[in-house]
Amino acid sequence: MITGKNIILRALEPEDIDLLYQWENDRESWHLSNTLTPFSRFALEQYVMAADQDIFTSKQLRLMIDKTRENEKECIGAIDLFDFDPVNKRAGIGVLISKKERNKGFASEALKLLANYCFKTLELHQLFCNIETSNSASLKLFQNQGFEIAGEKRDWLRKNNQWNNEYFLQLMNQEL
Repeated sequence: MITGKNIILRALEPEDIDLLYQWENDRESWHLSNTLTPFSRFALEQYVMAADQDIFTSKQLRLMIDKTRENEKECIGAIDLFDFDPVNKRAGIGVLISKKERNKGFASEALKLLANYCFKTLELHQLFCNIETSNSASLKLFQNQGFEIAGEKRDWLRKNNQWNNEYFLQLMNQEL
């Protein structure tokens, strides 16, 4: 577990399957992960059961975000590392917070905790993310954590029969 002031980042557990099923099948967010079809409960069960693989083997890591305020413990989101590249010491990062818990600082704290883990424990040189140029909330979130826009991909995403641009952002490990 990675513990912060208001949240804990923890490994996936079988009891997370129902929540993952709900989040992964929310069509409103499919465009964020290039999802085209619903996930079956069986597929998510298999994913959770294989989640104990080392990041060096699976090249990805999903941690659940538990809120720990006011003696509560409630799963409110997930944060992912993907495209983990140990040779070039980089990984992509993405975060999801449940709708009712957004704009309360949880995503910011989760990003800070995971970036610290990536830089100090995994000794990564950089983290990156891709954000649609019109997604001002996500841009603000990542930029407030030190991510900088490194480029813009034009007509990169197709949503609602329209082409949209996407920013590529990076956060460099200043200690390496």
